[in-house]
Amino acid sequence: MGKQELAMQVLQQVVKLPMVKVDREKFLVDKFSKELDRKDIATLLEKGPTSLLTKENLDRVAKTCIKDNVLRASGTSILAGLPGGIAMAITIPTDVVQFYAFSLKLAQELGYIYGFDDLWESRDELSEDAQNTLLLYLGVMLGVNGAGALLRSGGVTVAKHVMKTIPQKALTKTLWYPILEKVLKIFGVSLTKGGLAKGMGKVIPILGGVLSGGLTFATMKPMGERLQKELSKLVNYNEGQYQIDIDTIRKEAEIIEGE
Repeated sequence: MGKQELAMQVLQQVVKLPMVKVDREKFLVDKFSKELDRKDIATLLEKGPTSLLTKENLDRVAKTCIKDNVLRASGTSILAGLPGGIAMAITIPTDVVQFYAFSLKLAQELGYIYGFDDLWESRDELSEDAQNTLLLYLGVMLGVNGAGALLRSGGVTVAKHVMKTIPQKALTKTLWYPILEKVLKIFGVSLTKGGLAKGMGKVIPILGGVLSGGLTFATMKPMGERLQKELSKLVNYNEGQYQIDIDTIRKEAEIIEGE
């Protein structure tokens, strides 16, 4: 099995873990009801927090989410809940699976804070667009060039109200497909203790390479902060930023195709 196939198989299994699926409405109400009047809750759920709150407020809530999730991931074991399919796919250490389960949960929460639509509209399984969005979240967290630009620009899926004032210039699959493939490849390489430790070594030095609670904290925190920083650019997203993102995607697609 190739790295990309393995990565997609693991992603499809990890999202079946009960703790990975974030209920958008419940999450947004939990996080923002104290900051808003009751009459604003309907707007919050329909249009997202970016329609009601300042960038400073959103960034503060996002950073609290990162801290809470990292602490929880460092001290919690979900191994008993792993679906059998993961064991079947793998050779992958269960603590690495756990690491990515918490990372995907955090990624969804950050996405909802900055205006993304519900990924679980079908409730039973993720659509192709939703899977691609999760992949791009991971891509940004893992430092894949172009993933943040693709996530923001609406090449896959982004909150509708963000894009209302921006002309939809077609982003063809030939542009975003190479970046998605690169994310899958890097994700696949990271699906071993050694691969994860080696990849994260660029972010923060790792002693011993054991995926312990300490390593979870040391690796997930900068990954979450990287995603938060990229998503934060969606607040007051405009045509200038959109054009920068499109240019970034084009250049990165050309580089990947030339490799």
